[in-house]
Amino acid sequence: MVPTMKITETSIRDAYRIHPELHPDRRGRFHEAFRAGELSAAIGYPFVVGQANYSVSVKNTLRGIHGTTLPPGQAKLVTCVRGAVMDVAVDLRVGSPTFGAYEVTYQDEDSGVAVYLADGLGHAFLALTDDACMNYLCSEEYVPGTMIMVDPLDPDIGIPWNLTDPPVMSDKDAGGLSLKDAASSGLLPTYDECLAHYAALRAASPS
Repeated sequence: MVPTMKITETSIRDAYRIHPELHPDRRGRFHEAFRAGELSAAIGYPFVVGQANYSVSVKNTLRGIHGTTLPPGQAKLVTCVRGAVMDVAVDLRVGSPTFGAYEVTYQDEDSGVAVYLADGLGHAFLALTDDACMNYLCSEEYVPGTMIMVDPLDPDIGIPWNLTDPPVMSDKDAGGLSLKDAASSGLLPTYDECLAHYAALRAASPS
């Protein structure tokens, strides 16, 4: 099978950057944004979509850092389908070699670049344009009470948002816990728990 996209692991284990192959012609452009087989081969287990979400944000909106308790977990494939964003993956797995580390990916509607985040990783983004629309393909349906919200402005994480004005944030995001407090509260999954979860997904996949 000829690859239709380039999938590379980032500096954070289990977070992947996806560059699709673009096909422009006189009508416009076409690209395959997601192939289950190619992504599943890269991550080592099937990525099954349980829910699809969209968000639309005004410029300078800051969303995140959002994670999900394990169980149930919720892996995500996130893509900017209109406008442009600064997208950030954050390792929220306690005990991980890269715990608290982040990886920045600039996404926009022209590139089609996407990011896959395994269970246990946090996600945040800053809208760089008005009407920025993000698509989220999630491995699990949302379960109320399982979302983890970590302060995206936490200096211990140190994400370089390069803000010139106060960001537009929800009350919940503005009240997010520091990484240290989230870890001490027991909300965050451990690295060992996440590795066991990934292994179970591999074991359950068809040979």
